[in-house]
Amino acid sequence: MNESGNPQDVDVPPVEGVAGGGTAYGWTEGDFQGSNPLKGSVDPAEVPTADLVHVWSMPSTANVGPQEMPRHMEPVNLLAARNERESVQVAIRPKASWGGAGIAGVVQVQCSDLCSSSGDRLVVGRSIKLRRVVPILGVPDALVPLDLPVSQISLLPGETAAVWISIDVPSEQPPGHYEGEIIITAKADAETSAQCLGKSEKLQLYRELQRCLETVEPIDGKPVDEVVGRVKSATTSLRRVLLSPLFSEFVSYNGPVDMMEEDVISSLSVRVKINITVWDFILPETPSLPAVFGISDTVIEDRFGVEHGTEEWYEALDQHFKWLLQYRISPYFCRWGDSMRVLTYTCPWPADHPKSDEYFSDPRLAAYALPYSQAVSGSDAAKEYSQKQIEILRTKSHWKKAYFYLWDEPLNLEQYESLCNLAKEIHAYAPDARVLTTYYCGPSDAPLAPTPFEAFVKVPKFLRPHTQIYCTSEWVLGNREDLVKDIFAEIQPENGEEWWTYVCMGPSDPHPNWHLGMRGTQHRAVMWRVWKEGGTGFLYWGANCYEKATVPGAEIRFRRGLPPGDGVLFYPGKVFSSSNEPVASVRLERILSGLQDIEYLRLYASRYGRDEGLALLEKTGLYLGPERYTLEHMPIDVMRGEIFNACRS
Repeated sequence: MNESGNPQDVDVPPVEGVAGGGTAYGWTEGDFQGSNPLKGSVDPAEVPTADLVHVWSMPSTANVGPQEMPRHMEPVNLLAARNERESVQVAIRPKASWGGAGIAGVVQVQCSDLCSSSGDRLVVGRSIKLRRVVPILGVPDALVPLDLPVSQISLLPGETAAVWISIDVPSEQPPGHYEGEIIITAKADAETSAQCLGKSEKLQLYRELQRCLETVEPIDGKPVDEVVGRVKSATTSLRRVLLSPLFSEFVSYNGPVDMMEEDVISSLSVRVKINITVWDFILPETPSLPAVFGISDTVIEDRFGVEHGTEEWYEALDQHFKWLLQYRISPYFCRWGDSMRVLTYTCPWPADHPKSDEYFSDPRLAAYALPYSQAVSGSDAAKEYSQKQIEILRTKSHWKKAYFYLWDEPLNLEQYESLCNLAKEIHAYAPDARVLTTYYCGPSDAPLAPTPFEAFVKVPKFLRPHTQIYCTSEWVLGNREDLVKDIFAEIQPENGEEWWTYVCMGPSDPHPNWHLGMRGTQHRAVMWRVWKEGGTGFLYWGANCYEKATVPGAEIRFRRGLPPGDGVLFYPGKVFSSSNEPVASVRLERILSGLQDIEYLRLYASRYGRDEGLALLEKTGLYLGPERYTLEHMPIDVMRGEIFNACRS
C-alpha cells in the first residue's frame, strides 16, 4: 500500500545478489509498469513527478546500484541516540524521459529540517547532509556531497540513482520525535537550463577550466610519470566539463541552485516522509573500543604535492586527522621501512608543541600512536629525539592513551628479535609504555609449537614482556570462534595486556570485512564480531592506500594484489569536485554504524550482563558467527529497538 499519497504502482522484487545485498538481478524494466505510461513530449512543470520517476527508500546496508529495481515508497522511520549518526538512502529511477540527449531527465532534491512538536530542530546543513552515491568499479561506494538545501542530479535511462541521507544528532539535542521530508521534483531538461546559465554556474564552469589549465601548464622539466598524472587529471576535468548541463549530455550535475524555496517545491513533487526518534541515551564522546586506522603520509605527500615538514604538509595531515575523528576512529599516520618495520604517529607535531596537547587531549581520540624513529631510521639522534618526546608525554594525563606500533606482522625469528630489541629500548626509560604488535603466525624458522595455530597461540609467551597489546588477524580464526578461548588463555589482562584484532586482505567472503562489493551487513558485522569475541581494540592498516598519483584529481586505482577496496576507505575530494575535503565511502559509514552498535551493546550489557548481550545477538538473528549473520537490515532495527525499550529512562 502506498502510504505517502504518491502513486508508485510497481511490483516489489526480492533483494538478492552475491556479495552485494540490495542489488537485484533477473528483473527487466518491463516487470514494472507505471500507472500512466507517458508518450511524446513531456513537460515536468505540468506532469506529477511521481509519473516520471520511481522514488523509494532503502536502508544504509543496501548496495543500491544502477540496476536496483523499484519498491513501494514508505515513510522512513529511524531511531538514534544523542551523539549518533543514522543514515538512510533514497533511490530514484526514471519511468520516462523528459530531458535532453543522453539523459532521462533532471530532478531537484531538497531536504527540510526535522522538527519536533516542541519546536526543536535537526537543521539541514548542520545535522543533516545529503550525498550522491557514486559507483566505484561498478559498485556503489563513494559519497559525493550535494549542495544544501537544494541540489540537482541527473538520471540516466534505465538506471537507478541513490542519495545517502545522514542525520547527526548532537549530544545536547532534546529527546523526542522529529519529522521532516525529502522533496523530489522533476525539472526542465538540462539543455533548456543550460541556455539560461546563472552567474554561479558560469563561475563554476570557469573555475573548472582554469583548474585544468593550471594542471597542465607547469610540466616543463617534470618527470614523465608526473606529466602523465597531470594529463590524466586534466582529462578528468575536461570530461566533467563536456558532460555538464551546458552540453546537454552529462552524468551528474550537483551545482548550486539559485532560486527561492517556493519556486523549488510544487504540488507536483514527490515527498518522502522522514521520522526519527531521538532517545535519551548519549553515545560516549570517547569511543569505548579504540579503533585505530592508518593513513599513509606518503600517499598524501605524492598526491597533493606537499613536501614533508612544510606548512602545507601539516595542513594536509591536520585535515585528514580531524575529518576521520567524526567516524569514531583514532587515526595514525604511517610509513613503512624495510622488512615491514613501520613508523606510526598520530600527531605530526613534536610533544612540546601546543598542537600535541590539542590532538592527544581530544576526547574523541581513544588511543594515539607515538613514533619511535629508531624503528625506521636506526640512528642514535633519532633515538635520543624519541626518548625526549616520551619523557614529555609521560607527564601528561593522556599518556594512558599512548601506544607504540613498531613492526607490522613479523614473520621470522630475526624480525621478532628486532621487534623485541626496539621494545626493550622504549621500556628502558618508559616501563609503562604500551607496545602493540600485529601478527598472524609465530616465527616461521623457529616453530613455537607442533602446528601453525598452536604456534600462533604461543606468540604472547614469546613476546612477553616486550608487547602489551597483542593484535591478531581475524583471518587466522576462520569460522572457528571457539578458538578465541585459546587466545584469551595466553593473555594476562591482570598485567595490563590486551587482545585486539584486525582485518587485512583476509578474511574473505562470506566472513565480515570491508572489501568493495561485499554486502552492507557484512561490512557492519566486522564490529559485531569484535564485540562478540571480546576484543578490547581494533586496528586497520590503511584508509587511503591507493596507487601512487601526483595530482589531487588523478583517477583512483586500487593497489595490485589486494582485494578491491582493501586499504581504501575514503577518496580525495578533487577526484569528484573542486573540494579538498575527503569523500567518504559507503563502507566507512558502515564502519561508523558498527562502532555505534558496540555502544548500544555495551549499554545493554552494563544493565543486564554480557551473557544477556550475547543472547540478544542470537535472539535477533543479528550475529551468530563469522559465517552466520543477518543478510537483511531488519534484525539491526530489532536489536536496536530491543535495547531502546530495555534501557531508556
